[in-house]
Amino acid sequence: MSCDHGGWGVDVTEKIWDKYISERDQGVFDAAGFGQNAGFGERPVLMIIDVSYAFCGDKREAILESIKTWKLSCGEAAWDAMPVLVKLIEAARAKGIPVLYTTGYSRDDKWDRGSWSWKNPRGENLDHSEPAPATNHDGNDIVDDIAPGPKDVVVWKQKPSAFHEAPTLSYLNLLKADSVIVTGTTTSGCVRATAVDAFSHNYRVSVVEDACFDRSEVSHAISLLDLHAKYADVLKSEAVLDYINGLPDNLFDLPSGAAV
Repeated sequence: MSCDHGGWGVDVTEKIWDKYISERDQGVFDAAGFGQNAGFGERPVLMIIDVSYAFCGDKREAILESIKTWKLSCGEAAWDAMPVLVKLIEAARAKGIPVLYTTGYSRDDKWDRGSWSWKNPRGENLDHSEPAPATNHDGNDIVDDIAPGPKDVVVWKQKPSAFHEAPTLSYLNLLKADSVIVTGTTTSGCVRATAVDAFSHNYRVSVVEDACFDRSEVSHAISLLDLHAKYADVLKSEAVLDYINGLPDNLFDLPSGAAV
């Protein structure tokens, strides 16, 4: 099932990156053939990348307010994406499609964070920046609104890509997956890195525009532009939900979710 929703030059609907791309650059993409839709696969896995309190904050508030407590927060953009993520997760679970979450981990002394601390020593520390904040959440805890269920898979990672020194690829092999649907944060960081690595492993890659978010609006839009040009089909959630709902039920041998 290679479902095609039209190529770069066919889909005339407004794109989130339209206001950033010049006529010259659009002409180059069109002439060179970038941005053709690869289509969906037959055995997809829904990936929820790093939707944790460190990147969302513990409530909806303006980003500059949120980062007073959560230095890496994406603010309102995270909470705008949350209802979309809920719909995708519910649809995937109803069909028996695997849902794979990622989140981070580190030593208490942060020694193993390595190169993160070189680029942003202030933001790298995932601890709260205010004393005694009114929350009991750890930064790496996945947001309760989309908390993993007993049959979902959670992968812990330390670098942007879900594939870097993490068991993601072995889990996709175990599931006999041929494609991934990527959501989460940040679009310009871990989402992009994961999508490019999935492409590099010859998976069909879909990125859900309104289920991804970033602390920078321009980084979000331009990353989606570049992903759609070369590595993934960037689609609205409505198209992805239609695809999921049209799949056969129970394609996968999922975890039982029962204690052994």
